[in-house]
Amino acid sequence: MSQLNQQQCQACHANAPQIEQSELAELIKLIPDWSSVVRDGVMQLEREFKFTNFKKALAFTNKVGEMAEQQGHHPALLTEWGKVTVTWWSHSIKGLHQNDFICAAKTDQLDD
Repeated sequence: MSQLNQQQCQACHANAPQIEQSELAELIKLIPDWSSVVRDGVMQLEREFKFTNFKKALAFTNKVGEMAEQQGHHPALLTEWGKVTVTWWSHSIKGLHQNDFICAAKTDQLDD
């Protein structure tokens, strides 16, 4: 598998398959700072990014938003003083898709 952060998201439709448990175990190794969480029965990827102030957290939120627009795949973003929580999942399939792992890896690149 090529590096996740070098891949592009593919259009995801309601019939697209969710990531299977065996795939999850392998893919999560490629994004070690992310956690898989289940909310309302939906598996999601989540990571908290820390910053020294709100301005830097907001700038990071905007970078994630721009990348999400480029990929056509959008996360939940919670921006607070000194931190941003990013949560990826595929709404159309109510779970995780390869796109979520690609975008998580791309999000990691923005944290410089």
